[in-house]
Parts: sequence; C-alpha cells; structure tokens
Amino acid sequence: MRAGGGKAISIIGFIGSVFSPWYAWSGRKRPENHVCINVATYGPGGRFAMTDRGASALRQNRDRLTVGGSSMRWTGDALVIDVDEVSSWPLVSRLRGRITVTPDAVTSAELPLTPDGAHVWRPFAPSSRIEVALERPGWQWEGHGYFDANFGTRALEQDFDTWSWGRFATEDGATCFYDVARRDGSRLECAIELGGDGSARPAKLPPKVRLPRTLWGIARETRCAEGFAPRQVQAMLDVPFYCRSVVETRIGVATATGVHETLDLRRFRSPLLKPMLALRVPRRPGWRFDEPDAALNSPAG
Repeated sequence: MRAGGGKAISIIGFIGSVFSPWYAWSGRKRPENHVCINVATYGPGGRFAMTDRGASALRQNRDRLTVGGSSMRWTGDALVIDVDEVSSWPLVSRLRGRITVTPDAVTSAELPLTPDGAHVWRPFAPSSRIEVALERPGWQWEGHGYFDANFGTRALEQDFDTWSWGRFATEDGATCFYDVARRDGSRLECAIELGGDGSARPAKLPPKVRLPRTLWGIARETRCAEGFAPRQVQAMLDVPFYCRSVVETRIGVATATGVHETLDLRRFRSPLLKPMLALRVPRRPGWRFDEPDAALNSPAG
C-alpha cells in the first residue's frame, strides 16, 4: 500500500509466522503459539516490527484477528487495522495508529499454488483505498492499496524453491502475476486480471524480463510487454532470502506500477540464516489482556 511522496506501508497478520526462526526451531507443531502482526513502513523514517508472540496473545473470531496490542477487523465494507508494536533493531521505537483499507470490490477468486491445494492464494481486494493515521509526524496520508492472503498446511520451503509475484494497478482494477518453481521440478506460471467489480479471469502472460539483482544477490524477474524495460521505482524490504519493491512495468500498451516480491526459499532453508533473522524477529511468548473477552474466543457462528 503506498501514497505519493515515497511513503508506503505493509501489514501482515500471521497465525504460524512462516518466516519466524522461532517457529522453525519449534518444529512448527503449534501455529497458534507463533503469531504476529508484522508492520513495516517505507520512506523517510521507515520502521519494521515483527514480534513472534505466544498463544496467550491470540484472539480471533470470524471478523477479527487480535495479536497482542494489534488487531485486524472486518466491518462489512472495510478492513480496520489498529497497530501497537515496537519496531526492531536498529531503529527501535513505538509504531502505533490505525490503517483503514476500503475495497473497491471483494473477489471470490483463489489460486492453488500446489496441485493438492496445500498452498492457496486469495486476492480478496486487489484494488482498495487506504487511510493511514500513525502517531508519527508525516504519517497521515491516503493512497492506493490491496488486501490478499495466503493459506498453507505445509512449510513454504518444503514445497517451493522460488517464487516471483507482482500486483499491478490497472485502469479497471489490477493484474497479478505468479511465477512459482516447486521443489519437485514443476512450475506454476499465471496471470490474473482482477476487475474493480470483483470479477477475475485468466490473462495472457507477457514475457519474463530480468530485473537487477537485489543487494543480497537474489535474481529477480517480472512480466513485461515486449519493447519495454521494467524498473524498480522504490526499494522496500531487502533481506538475504526476500525482496519487496515497487516496480514499473508494461501490461499491453499501458504502463503499470505495483508491488513486486521475490522469495528464494533455497536460501531460507539454510540453518545459518535463522540466527540472523532472530535479531529482527524477537520472541515474546507471554501476553496478558487487560480484560477477558469471551466473544473473541468463541467459535464463529
């Protein structure tokens, strides 16, 4: 999600924090004991918060996810996200405020990433309006964003070697590209057009075009019409196994800008990487809510 002036924000809710070293070291037996609401701000004064919390910090029902002091709740026409986190080393500070995501439409589309459906991507609201109101000078703005989700019953590194994903805003919604290399040697390559009315349909795949390698040397590529050179227009997150950035490409005859991600799970499998991640992903297993809330712990009816 981004605005003008080089500011952007991403918020991810995890039950089973897939990139947490603590979850990996635990053997991934209890996903509810490794939960997180990850908040990252990009631009001047950007911060990153990703605290791995225990089961006592989790409350959920059909319309709400609460992890510690942060929550996401669906109001019927918007996703309201309240965050109260502490960013990680080296820029340790409080991240507090509200982000409201109002979809243009909600889709019912889903994309299985493996033949057995162990991993599924859901582009709930590929085109949305966002309002950001953080308790920091200059971090009150409106912009364009999206809301999607990934579900899985196995570890990502168990089934995939690499994947490249991009979501690019178009005049009538968004176009998404997914390029996945599975560990068994098979591949998934697809393009989906997602309309502003909630419609979804397969799209023609443009050719693959290389992007410059990341600071950590990860190879990247995106989809782009012939005769145009895609380019990175904003760096966001760059770590040894993952890169998120804003990329400009061309779809058909139109130039489009959107969020691009590259994930190298061959690197993520390395046991040497986990201690490095622990510096940015602290473990806080204990949490006590001020008041009990039976409604949040009750099954959805």
